[in-house]
Amino acid sequence: MKKLALGLAAAMSLAFAGGANAQAYPTKPVTMIVPFAAGGPTDIIARIVGDHMSKTLGQQIVIENVAGAGGTTGITRALTAAPDGYTIAMGHLGTFSAAPATYPGLKYDPFAGMQAIGLAGGTPILIVARKTLEAPDLKAFVAAVKANPDKFNEAHAGLGSVSWTTCTLLKGQLGVPKLNAVAYRGTGPALNDLVSGQIDFMCDQIVSVAEQVKAGTIKAYAIASEKRSPALPNVPTTTEAGLPDYQIEAWNGIAAPKGIPKEAVDKLVDALNKALNDEGTQKRLLDLGTVIPTAAERTPDGFAALIKRDAAKLDPALKAAPK
Repeated sequence: MKKLALGLAAAMSLAFAGGANAQAYPTKPVTMIVPFAAGGPTDIIARIVGDHMSKTLGQQIVIENVAGAGGTTGITRALTAAPDGYTIAMGHLGTFSAAPATYPGLKYDPFAGMQAIGLAGGTPILIVARKTLEAPDLKAFVAAVKANPDKFNEAHAGLGSVSWTTCTLLKGQLGVPKLNAVAYRGTGPALNDLVSGQIDFMCDQIVSVAEQVKAGTIKAYAIASEKRSPALPNVPTTTEAGLPDYQIEAWNGIAAPKGIPKEAVDKLVDALNKALNDEGTQKRLLDLGTVIPTAAERTPDGFAALIKRDAAKLDPALKAAPK
């Protein structure tokens, strides 16, 4: 009986220890790789959301900026890391949905080769132009571009960037895929030349251009979303402005290497949800013009479905685009 009791006690002790270990994640800081330079839209959203997630997890989320190749360098590093839940990534429309059609030799598979965690924020796209451009509204702009594509210059932040991806979709829909495009080393330099009037137009995230639109240093023709943004309530939607088929959002979302423990997935999803439900975090995001994701979009399945949906939308234009 004594041996039996000791055996039962040992078994219970092991079971308790196993349960404790399963619940222990995370026991150290979690690295969130942002595949762009510090200070950009993805970096800002990662820091806002990651700050609150750290409180829920009880461990700091450390932001590591790994820029290069339209964000694919950082995402590759994150998704090829050990699948233990301690390396995750904050990517976006370009790195997850557009990258397969943009980079034929991509070293990761955003559809079947990673663990989606959830959508962290939607960042609507605006069609913006230099303030001196004669076209007063989107209809006039579209007509002018179609009539004289050689007279217009588009700015973008490089192959695979959100500005390149979303304007490539726009040019494809307008039937001017080879319209002159000027690549810059980031949104900042491109926006500077737009403000100074050296470039005619660009497409980019509201987070990047809202302040310039408010200041009147550039003009905004439309926002490519179903509803107007509270951050720029006077800017019409593309549907209102006469281009209903142009609907695209440069969202940001969290992913991890395929095969990370279910406990880690569950805790990361829970931490993301609590961050996005927090009033303070919501305010910081909404002030930037970010759209708070729905409950379904914050789930792994919901986020994975969004990645596939937007890839299907972008693929034809991206594959046909000159690179």
